[in-house]
Amino acid sequence: MGGVAALARALGHEVAGCDANIYPPMSEQLAALGIRLDPGYRAEHLEPPPDRVIVGNALSRGNPVVECMLAARLPYVSGPQWVGEEVLAARRVFAVAGTHGKTTTTALLAWLLDRCGRAPGFLVGGVPENFGVSARLDGRGAGGQATFSARPSALRPRPSDFVIEADEYDTAFFDKRSKFVHYRPEICVLNNLEYDHADIFPDLAAIQRQFHHLVRTVPGNGRLIVNAEDAHLAEVLALGAWTPVTTFGIERGDWRARLLAPDGSHFVVLRDGRELGAVRWDLLGRHNVMNALAALAAAEAGGADVAQALTAFASFRGARRRLERIGEPAGVRVYDDFAHHPTAIATTLAGLRARVGAARILVGLEPRSNSMRAGAHADELAPALREADAVVLLDPPGLAWDATRATAALGARGRTAPSVPALLEALRQLVQPGDHVVFMSNGGFDNAPRRFVALLAESAAAPRTADAG
Repeated sequence: MGGVAALARALGHEVAGCDANIYPPMSEQLAALGIRLDPGYRAEHLEPPPDRVIVGNALSRGNPVVECMLAARLPYVSGPQWVGEEVLAARRVFAVAGTHGKTTTTALLAWLLDRCGRAPGFLVGGVPENFGVSARLDGRGAGGQATFSARPSALRPRPSDFVIEADEYDTAFFDKRSKFVHYRPEICVLNNLEYDHADIFPDLAAIQRQFHHLVRTVPGNGRLIVNAEDAHLAEVLALGAWTPVTTFGIERGDWRARLLAPDGSHFVVLRDGRELGAVRWDLLGRHNVMNALAALAAAEAGGADVAQALTAFASFRGARRRLERIGEPAGVRVYDDFAHHPTAIATTLAGLRARVGAARILVGLEPRSNSMRAGAHADELAPALREADAVVLLDPPGLAWDATRATAALGARGRTAPSVPALLEALRQLVQPGDHVVFMSNGGFDNAPRRFVALLAESAAAPRTADAG
């Protein structure tokens, strides 16, 4: 919704918004755009009455703002529908869907198109480091700036390209379809598909049905970019597909990769068995190599020059909170990561393990997503953490399951903490110089990663302060 607000501002609207929790990096981005942020949900936030209310899917009946909006009969629309009607309708849409990797793949696809002179607009569920904003209308000056490596003659005429992260979560309290049915993409990436969002989907088949609804919206002259290694996506396509399909995968598919480094930082790209070039970049893990293949295949389907796109990987900096290194106090590297599903946790840690070798990896984990809080992934959590040398799992009041189910399976490597301060103290006692500490949560985590950096810095400075005295 922060990205939606940024797009509305770029279109010339006066924008204000409210949320239960306001924290960086989105709060900083919106403040820089002159968008007023009101903490909490109170009816007075709708005074004076706005011309239109754009409703996020976190709000439900009983929320004071929602009740005021309905009682006052204010015009309202969901965020995805507004984006579909006001932003995407006049643009060629690249959509990136999947359980994992949407933010990274969307940011990467936007970067590849940008470096190929396409100046795309984008809406990403995070902040791509290369752009510094989560959304822009396009790179020609409306809602963001871009520099071009291509000749002006290489720029595509209107309609301009727009890259959007396409989420399967429901749209709003009044529209229970998945968000991505509003986007009508011409080129659509299906990155992977697993069971998630246990609060709204009863089983995997229900999610597959929503993905098939998305497939039904892609025109015959478009392109589906599909993970060839994902059996669940194959089942979606078996329900019917009316669009040409291009596949990708490390082991099989039209687009493939041959790893030259075990951590995924160096690999060769192949198309139909023919080598196209090598990639060296800063991202880690097999999962990010898959993201790279998906983005490159989508960029090529949109007309980008593959050779030029390959050169752009070296300058891709990823997205914030995707194994983002935020400090190295006292010889300890501290990372902030968004992983919250067992598969994402496992692949992220596997990539880091391949990079750091025998160095210790410590994890501070907040079970914050609806599925995590409900315990839908409880039995999968310990196996997902197998690469960690020590894990401190936040066990806050009200958690619907016994967190020791996961930590007990980890043996001496696992423990719980009842609060963020207790978690930070537990990690402080465990950490040693040379360790890598990863904080994992899809929420603010009470700013735990940066608090830990400050805690270690203070501990390191304490002896020097005492000597000086």
